[in-house]
Amino acid sequence: MNHFNFKSLTFYGVAIISVLLLFKIVSAYGENNLKAPPTVSGRYRLTLAENLPNCEKSSTLTLNIQQSGIYLNASILSANANADTDEKHSLAGIFRNQQLNLSGKVGKSILCNISRPQNDPLNSVTIQMQLVDKSNITGQLTVNGIPQPLPFTAVPQKVN
Repeated sequence: MNHFNFKSLTFYGVAIISVLLLFKIVSAYGENNLKAPPTVSGRYRLTLAENLPNCEKSSTLTLNIQQSGIYLNASILSANANADTDEKHSLAGIFRNQQLNLSGKVGKSILCNISRPQNDPLNSVTIQMQLVDKSNITGQLTVNGIPQPLPFTAVPQKVN
Protein backbone atom coordinates (compact mmCIF):
# COMPACT_ATOMS: atom_id res chain seq x y z
CA MET A 1 0.00 0.00 0.00
CA ASN A 2 2.33 2.72 -1.26
CA HIS A 3 -0.64 4.84 -2.32
CA PHE A 4 -1.20 6.19 1.19
CA ASN A 5 2.13 7.81 1.89
CA PHE A 6 2.31 11.06 3.84
CA LYS A 7 3.17 13.30 0.84
CA SER A 8 0.16 12.11 -1.20
CA LEU A 9 -2.28 12.52 1.68
CA THR A 10 -0.94 16.01 2.43
CA PHE A 11 -1.21 17.07 -1.22
CA TYR A 12 -4.82 15.85 -1.60
CA GLY A 13 -5.82 17.30 1.77
CA VAL A 14 -4.43 20.73 0.89
CA ALA A 15 -6.05 20.61 -2.58
CA ILE A 16 -9.50 19.74 -1.16
CA ILE A 17 -9.30 22.38 1.58
CA SER A 18 -8.16 25.01 -0.98
CA VAL A 19 -11.10 24.25 -3.27
CA LEU A 20 -13.58 24.41 -0.39
CA LEU A 21 -12.11 27.69 0.87
CA LEU A 22 -12.17 29.22 -2.62
CA PHE A 23 -15.80 28.12 -3.08
CA LYS A 24 -16.75 29.72 0.24
CA ILE A 25 -15.04 33.03 -0.68
CA VAL A 26 -16.65 33.19 -4.14
CA SER A 27 -20.10 32.33 -2.73
CA ALA A 28 -19.84 35.03 -0.03
CA TYR A 29 -18.76 37.61 -2.63
CA GLY A 30 -21.65 36.70 -4.94
CA GLU A 31 -24.27 36.89 -2.19
CA ASN A 32 -23.04 40.28 -1.01
CA ASN A 33 -22.18 42.04 -4.28
CA LEU A 34 -24.11 40.49 -7.16
CA LYS A 35 -27.77 41.43 -7.22
CA ALA A 36 -30.25 40.95 -10.05
CA PRO A 37 -31.68 44.20 -11.40
CA PRO A 38 -35.33 44.93 -10.62
CA THR A 39 -37.87 43.78 -13.16
CA VAL A 40 -38.94 46.50 -15.59
CA SER A 41 -40.59 44.25 -18.19
CA GLY A 42 -44.10 45.18 -19.18
CA ARG A 43 -46.22 47.78 -20.87
CA TYR A 44 -46.07 51.44 -19.89
CA ARG A 45 -48.34 54.28 -20.92
CA LEU A 46 -46.14 57.23 -21.96
CA THR A 47 -47.71 60.64 -21.60
CA LEU A 48 -45.65 63.39 -23.19
CA ALA A 49 -45.49 66.74 -21.38
CA GLU A 50 -45.92 68.55 -24.72
CA ASN A 51 -46.89 67.68 -28.25
CA LEU A 52 -44.29 66.60 -30.74
CA PRO A 53 -43.55 69.33 -33.29
CA ASN A 54 -45.09 68.67 -36.72
CA CYS A 55 -47.77 66.46 -35.17
CA GLU A 56 -51.40 67.49 -35.04
CA LYS A 57 -52.57 65.22 -32.25
CA SER A 58 -51.38 64.93 -28.70
CA SER A 59 -49.54 61.67 -28.36
CA THR A 60 -50.07 59.10 -25.68
CA LEU A 61 -47.88 56.14 -26.49
CA THR A 62 -47.37 52.64 -25.17
CA LEU A 63 -43.86 51.44 -24.39
CA ASN A 64 -43.55 47.64 -24.38
CA ILE A 65 -40.33 46.50 -22.64
CA GLN A 66 -38.88 43.00 -22.51
CA GLN A 67 -35.94 42.39 -20.19
CA SER A 68 -33.17 39.84 -19.93
CA GLY A 69 -31.01 40.80 -16.97
CA ILE A 70 -29.67 44.27 -17.70
CA TYR A 71 -30.44 44.08 -21.43
CA LEU A 72 -33.68 45.55 -22.76
CA ASN A 73 -35.66 45.29 -25.98
CA ALA A 74 -38.62 47.56 -26.45
CA SER A 75 -41.12 48.88 -28.93
CA ILE A 76 -43.24 52.00 -29.02
CA LEU A 77 -46.85 51.46 -30.02
CA SER A 78 -49.78 53.78 -30.42
CA ALA A 79 -51.92 54.03 -27.29
CA ASN A 80 -54.87 52.28 -28.93
CA ALA A 81 -52.84 49.19 -29.93
CA ASN A 82 -54.15 45.89 -28.58
CA ALA A 83 -52.34 44.26 -25.66
CA ASP A 84 -51.63 41.22 -27.83
CA THR A 85 -50.13 43.26 -30.69
CA ASP A 86 -46.88 41.61 -31.69
CA GLU A 87 -44.76 44.53 -32.84
CA LYS A 88 -41.12 44.07 -33.78
CA HIS A 89 -38.89 45.41 -31.02
CA SER A 90 -37.19 48.36 -32.64
CA LEU A 91 -35.47 49.74 -29.54
CA ALA A 92 -32.59 48.17 -27.66
CA GLY A 93 -30.85 49.29 -24.53
CA ILE A 94 -29.43 48.61 -21.13
CA PHE A 95 -30.49 49.04 -17.51
CA ARG A 96 -27.75 50.24 -15.15
CA ASN A 97 -27.80 52.07 -11.83
CA GLN A 98 -31.59 52.48 -11.90
CA GLN A 99 -31.27 54.20 -15.33
CA LEU A 100 -32.94 52.81 -18.47
CA ASN A 101 -31.45 53.86 -21.80
CA LEU A 102 -33.14 52.77 -25.03
CA SER A 103 -32.39 53.76 -28.61
CA GLY A 104 -33.58 52.76 -32.04
CA LYS A 105 -35.94 53.78 -34.83
CA VAL A 106 -39.69 54.42 -34.65
CA GLY A 107 -42.12 55.31 -37.44
CA LYS A 108 -43.48 58.84 -37.53
CA SER A 109 -47.03 57.49 -37.77
CA ILE A 110 -46.67 55.91 -34.32
CA LEU A 111 -45.16 59.03 -32.76
CA CYS A 112 -47.85 61.28 -34.24
CA ASN A 113 -50.70 58.79 -33.70
CA ILE A 114 -51.82 58.89 -37.33
CA SER A 115 -52.71 56.16 -39.78
CA ARG A 116 -49.68 54.40 -41.23
CA PRO A 117 -48.76 55.63 -44.74
CA GLN A 118 -47.28 53.38 -47.41
CA ASN A 119 -43.67 54.36 -46.70
CA ASP A 120 -43.59 55.51 -43.09
CA PRO A 121 -40.42 57.55 -42.39
CA LEU A 122 -38.39 56.30 -39.44
CA ASN A 123 -37.08 58.63 -36.76
CA SER A 124 -34.09 57.87 -34.55
CA VAL A 125 -35.32 57.86 -30.97
CA THR A 126 -33.53 57.79 -27.61
CA ILE A 127 -35.37 57.22 -24.35
CA GLN A 128 -33.82 57.83 -20.94
CA MET A 129 -35.76 56.92 -17.83
CA GLN A 130 -34.82 57.00 -14.16
CA LEU A 131 -36.37 54.20 -12.12
CA VAL A 132 -37.01 55.70 -8.69
CA ASP A 133 -40.60 54.65 -8.07
CA LYS A 134 -41.95 51.90 -10.33
CA SER A 135 -45.49 53.26 -10.16
CA ASN A 136 -44.61 56.57 -11.81
CA ILE A 137 -41.47 56.83 -13.92
CA THR A 138 -40.21 60.06 -15.43
CA GLY A 139 -37.90 60.37 -18.38
CA GLN A 140 -37.16 62.12 -21.61
CA LEU A 141 -37.68 61.23 -25.24
CA THR A 142 -35.20 62.55 -27.79
CA VAL A 143 -36.28 62.40 -31.43
CA ASN A 144 -33.85 63.07 -34.29
CA GLY A 145 -34.69 66.44 -35.82
CA ILE A 146 -36.24 67.91 -32.65
CA PRO A 147 -33.74 70.14 -30.83
CA GLN A 148 -34.79 69.58 -27.22
CA PRO A 149 -35.76 66.35 -25.44
CA LEU A 150 -39.43 65.90 -24.57
CA PRO A 151 -40.17 65.02 -20.93
CA PHE A 152 -42.72 62.30 -20.21
CA THR A 153 -44.20 60.19 -17.45
CA ALA A 154 -44.58 56.43 -17.75
CA VAL A 155 -47.20 54.53 -15.79
CA PRO A 156 -47.24 50.72 -15.81
CA GLN A 157 -50.34 49.22 -17.38
CA LYS A 158 -52.19 46.45 -15.58
CA VAL A 159 -52.16 43.08 -17.32
CA ASN A 160 -55.68 41.69 -17.69
